[in-house]
Amino acid sequence: MSSPSWSGMRGIAVVPSYVIMQPTTLCNLDCEYCYLPFRSVERRMPVSVAEAVAASANPWAARARRFSVVWHGGEPTSVGRAHLARLMAPFRGVEHHIQTNATLIDDAWCEYFVEHGVRVGVSVDGPRSLAARRVVRGGQQAYDRILRGVGALRRHGIPFAALCVVSDPRPGLAADLYEFFLELGCYALGINVEEREGVNLRETGFGGAAMQTFWAELTAAWRADPRIELREVEWALRYAGAALAGTDDQLLPRQFDPIPAIGEDGRVVLLSPELAGFVDSRYGDFSSGNVMEHPLHEIVARAARHREGWIGEYLSGVEACRASCPYFGFCGGAHASNRYFEHGRFDGTQTNHCRNSKIRLLEGVLEYAREH
Repeated sequence: MSSPSWSGMRGIAVVPSYVIMQPTTLCNLDCEYCYLPFRSVERRMPVSVAEAVAASANPWAARARRFSVVWHGGEPTSVGRAHLARLMAPFRGVEHHIQTNATLIDDAWCEYFVEHGVRVGVSVDGPRSLAARRVVRGGQQAYDRILRGVGALRRHGIPFAALCVVSDPRPGLAADLYEFFLELGCYALGINVEEREGVNLRETGFGGAAMQTFWAELTAAWRADPRIELREVEWALRYAGAALAGTDDQLLPRQFDPIPAIGEDGRVVLLSPELAGFVDSRYGDFSSGNVMEHPLHEIVARAARHREGWIGEYLSGVEACRASCPYFGFCGGAHASNRYFEHGRFDGTQTNHCRNSKIRLLEGVLEYAREH
């Protein structure tokens, strides 16, 4: 493998493909690996913030084939259906997504999702034996509540994707996980290997052999019964096919999607939503502005044009990755939040997230391909 011959990404796009909205800081769960700093505090997004975001998002959506508004972090359903409906109301021509732990989903929520055309993603970590870290306040497992919520979605015929956090990539785990999600009934599955990020300071250096075996076994399980869209494996296979065809330099976008994440108070964090809520003596609060003070499209355009503060440092780090890492064509450079929370800076290069979820992913998929 070699780095692609092109000269790297050309900064940040001025128009995103989606925005992330944090309707509340509160989450009714207290998962051991969660990175959110204020998940025990309820700070709700006022409708005025949603209106300010929609003023920029609606024109973007009108010009795009598809534009998404993702409601995510803490637990969006904890604000209630009435308030969430008021927050969604200003948006026009967008596709609404919600990432939820499903513990509050019932028949009424399912009717809401159908009425508002909301696409649902459920966070669940596999069977009960693997769900010990996803807990309610007080430490009890949330597993039964999550499954009740999933049951409601299935009764109403609502398709849902699943997002799974893996904290112990031991041999044999992947096959058990995949079988669980087949039975769960999701149409797509994303795997997030636990990351050292935010307030989660747990060690995440799981070892190259363990991670590569996990991804190879997951690929084998999926190939045996590919009913689920498997996000990471399908991307790795697509890259491998493009590399063999000599077209891998066409896979990565030429510009970064800015991914504006709007906090409940209107502050905008670009590129890495995981940085929201944190403050650093060098980088401040990581925000590029506030939609209650400046239009979102101006905030994004200014950041793309000037590359100030931590964003400029991050783009320098991406170029360092491109120049030094043979896997750059696959991953596009270490994520900003992983660089910061692992290295304390944005211009470092390889992280545990790179090793666990990019390098060993690709090597695991290739290992499966070689053996089959």
